[in-house]
Amino acid sequence: MKKKVLFIDRDGTIIFEPIEDQQVDSLEKLEFLPKAISALRKIAEQTDYELVMVTNQDGLGTDSFPEDTFWPAQNKMLKTLENEGIHFAKIHVDKTFAHENAPTRKPGTALLTEYFSEEYDLANSYVIGDRLTDVQLAENLGSKSIYISEDTSAQADLITMDWDEIFRFLASNTRSTTIQRTTKETDILIKLNLDGTGQSDISTGMGFFDHMLHQLAYHSGADLTIQVKGDLHIDEHHTIEDTALALGEAYLKALGNKKGINRYGFFILPMDDVLAQVAIDFSGRPWTMWDCEYKREKVGQMPTEMFYHFFKSFSDTSKCNLNIKAEGPNEHHKIEGTFKALAKAIKMAVAIDPKFKNVLPSTKGML
Repeated sequence: MKKKVLFIDRDGTIIFEPIEDQQVDSLEKLEFLPKAISALRKIAEQTDYELVMVTNQDGLGTDSFPEDTFWPAQNKMLKTLENEGIHFAKIHVDKTFAHENAPTRKPGTALLTEYFSEEYDLANSYVIGDRLTDVQLAENLGSKSIYISEDTSAQADLITMDWDEIFRFLASNTRSTTIQRTTKETDILIKLNLDGTGQSDISTGMGFFDHMLHQLAYHSGADLTIQVKGDLHIDEHHTIEDTALALGEAYLKALGNKKGINRYGFFILPMDDVLAQVAIDFSGRPWTMWDCEYKREKVGQMPTEMFYHFFKSFSDTSKCNLNIKAEGPNEHHKIEGTFKALAKAIKMAVAIDPKFKNVLPSTKGML
């Protein structure tokens, strides 16, 4: 698999750039941008981007900026980041002045020629910086850009002053997908971001079904859009089944190569008079075990016989093992508890283990 890179600027991006001389030439001037360290740590732990520092340091090594004033602050910054698990694969420093127009100086790419190879996926890489030259560098590399600025007129993929937003943006681009499934019976659009905040926009034409899918998004922490146009004038079957098939496909696609995920998730959830239990394994092998009985024919507009069919269809296309049990006297609580327990189990299963983020969770070597 090709490597994706974050080409990250230093001054004004990771650390503050002094207004008076634009040189971090002492430890007293070294100050990190708010949330830069915590966001970079999450990026390092939870995404598969390779981190590369690219910085212009005007006249470094000349009388105007002696190297012995640069390295103490540089090394202190790097050590602080390393202590938080943030490592740069390469550090590229251009020492020329702007008036020299050197090809090695951003937005020039002469320092970065090694990345123009089959080893790297530049189209899905990003340049992160606080100057328009960083945005231009991204264009010259054939990459995308994140501009740390309040100038919203720039042509960047993300413009923000918030490192937390940068992390969320990068994470959502890593494990998100869109599924469009159209048949003669249903037309379904699903957008899924595994690393979201539990936001949802759901419309299936069936109120109780919408309510259950909202629970799935909220309690798993995923952002989920589901828009369904189904043949409800016939009955509910096609709408429920096809939604489950498309949703399972979305999870399979968003999980990608599954490297670093916990893979297994399990949750026991009490809901008033009911106990729901769900265990899931994104194993690549669909299987559904079901221990639920309902006395009512319908809850809301949903036939209770369709709940097993929903989870079985989800298992088929997400290629997961699914084991579900629910007991108690209240049918509404049993069903809602099951969806909530599934959400919690999925949240556990898809979470990235930072110690094994590039490791496939299988002794077989495949999932």
